[in-house]
Amino acid sequence: MFAVRLVQLIETHADKLSEALIHKLKNADECREFLDKVPAHELKHRTYEIYRHVGDWLLSKTLSEVEERYIGLGVRRARQGVPFSQVMFAVQTTKHVLWDYLLLEGLLEPEDLIGEMELVRSLGQFFDRALYYAAVGYEQVWKSELGVESSRGVAVHR
Repeated sequence: MFAVRLVQLIETHADKLSEALIHKLKNADECREFLDKVPAHELKHRTYEIYRHVGDWLLSKTLSEVEERYIGLGVRRARQGVPFSQVMFAVQTTKHVLWDYLLLEGLLEPEDLIGEMELVRSLGQFFDRALYYAAVGYEQVWKSELGVESSRGVAVHR
């Protein structure tokens, strides 16, 4: 199946993709605090890990494993003081770098549309879940550690 070959190609080029993502984040005004607060070695490790193991995340990992990983990520970013908008921007940019790479390399061809559509759907679901669970983790810190309650959508500081 063509989608499997694409996943293998993504994993093989994880270093290149990770470098492209870090470059893009460093040049984006939308994530200045993110870069100031997340250690460079952690950013490099996390960006590499997502691309290097994309097949596992799409095919092997359960929803609870995605939940656990990204709630943990949300908690970590909240404790680091990273604004949530910048967490979201970084996850979205991770996906955009991947698509840019596939398009630039000419890897998305019309004759392989069915396999590509399945890959697009799976990647979209994964990144959407990652954002949701990162938000849950972030909110857990926001509520418990910062003493904030939500009252009809309005933050109330205790």
